[in-house]
Amino acid sequence: MTITQQDELDGLKAIGRIVANTMQAMARAMEPGMTTRELDDIGRALLDRDGATSAPQSAYDFPGATCISVNEEIAHGIPGNRVLAEGDLVNIDVSASKNGYFADTGGSFRLGQVTPALDQLCRDGQRAMQIGIAEVRPDKPLANIGNAIGQFAAKRGYTLIRNLASHGVGRALHEYPEEIATWPNRDKRRIHAGLVLTVEPFLSRGARWADTRSGDDWTLYATPSAPAVQYEHTIVATTRGTIIVTLPG
Repeated sequence: MTITQQDELDGLKAIGRIVANTMQAMARAMEPGMTTRELDDIGRALLDRDGATSAPQSAYDFPGATCISVNEEIAHGIPGNRVLAEGDLVNIDVSASKNGYFADTGGSFRLGQVTPALDQLCRDGQRAMQIGIAEVRPDKPLANIGNAIGQFAAKRGYTLIRNLASHGVGRALHEYPEEIATWPNRDKRRIHAGLVLTVEPFLSRGARWADTRSGDDWTLYATPSAPAVQYEHTIVATTRGTIIVTLPG
């Protein structure tokens, strides 16, 4: 989507706040002994309350209102009977639509005490996303996003998942430009003013790919097996600076 007028930006900001508030509320509510289905029920109720529709359900018939991935699961985890425990790494991905506008956000959250290495990975994952967002400027190559993130990751000894990419969003959950790399690349496409996209790197301590396993066609796992985190915002490129629409408020 390309923003051309204020009412479009207002609509995008409205659904952006909803998904951000939902994700943060879910993160605050999670506790040891809770199932991922119970956590998803909280997200579903919040989206319903605010008049929003789950995007993965409406667009892809995903079996949950939100995606909840725990530890070895790094994306598209199906809410179910899995019980959360102290020390878990929980990724919550919330995308939804309202009044024809879509927004997408995600984050990896520590449940209670975790190892110092995992805590550092989470902080660096957020930093990697911020570095990518800083590269979103009109007339600049999309490749700058992944190249900057890749430089940051390499300096700190991290790897990046290379088959889960950022994407255009706004009037649909996934739209042009598709497959925006968050790893070093030579993408020749350029950013234009008003472009709406996500920035969502997956930072890991050794994994390079995301793969399904036997059991379901949704849940993705790190390959080789290693901790991985993801942080995601929906943003708008403007000549006056980048607008992050998925902020709580």
